[in-house]
Amino acid sequence: MTDTETLLIERACEKLVIDSATFNDHKDWPALAGLYTQDGTVQRPNGEVIRGRAEIETSYAAGPTNRLTRHACANLRVHVDSSREAHATTVVIIYFCDANNTPNGHMGIRANESHLIGEFEDTFQRTEDGWRISARIARMIMHT
Repeated sequence: MTDTETLLIERACEKLVIDSATFNDHKDWPALAGLYTQDGTVQRPNGEVIRGRAEIETSYAAGPTNRLTRHACANLRVHVDSSREAHATTVVIIYFCDANNTPNGHMGIRANESHLIGEFEDTFQRTEDGWRISARIARMIMHT
């Protein structure tokens, strides 16, 4: 594999991680599920495993409708295993609040005092539709 091919794979996988955070924050559940392979899995921090796009979409859509979140992703490290597989770790800080709270003018809604600091451990596969997440393990490391 050339350096350019490696860089393109890394970028495709980085985009999947960032898109997953964005789609989650904007509650675009079909788009979020579409980032996974057909049989993709998500292991939530509580150990629950969600299997397949339909279950991923349904599970996320069942969450609290009034929760407003922002996932800040950092230290994203993609490792290319082959031209068809890669894996990554990402540190994620999750800020959240009740979307029904009154915004403070242009400052928006005050975030909860408690924040979650966790990580994603992702495995990626190249599919006919491009790179997709085949497995995600999400875990919480700290909280404030």
